[in-house]
Amino acid sequence: MIRHLVLFKLNEGIERDDPRVQAGAEAFRALGGQIEELRFWECAWNITDRPIAYDFAINSAVEDADALLRYLEHPAHQAAAAQWREFATWVIADYPF
Repeated sequence: MIRHLVLFKLNEGIERDDPRVQAGAEAFRALGGQIEELRFWECAWNITDRPIAYDFAINSAVEDADALLRYLEHPAHQAAAAQWREFATWVIADYPF
């Protein structure tokens, strides 16, 4: 299994209640039921307001590297990620467990 973690930081001046942000969060919430390769899926807003904290997190798991690639290339994932490019940056970590 591979854990796929993503942490999003909203760009300066962008707030969680921005309609684009709300639509982006909803697009990611929906992925858990849309992409067969996902074995585990959760995403949520960070509850910490520390300056070093990121704003939104995705914690997911897939079977193997091939499944991860299929997930990343899936049209629903591509569409959701494209929304976030407008208002956030992110970091990822993929590791076996």
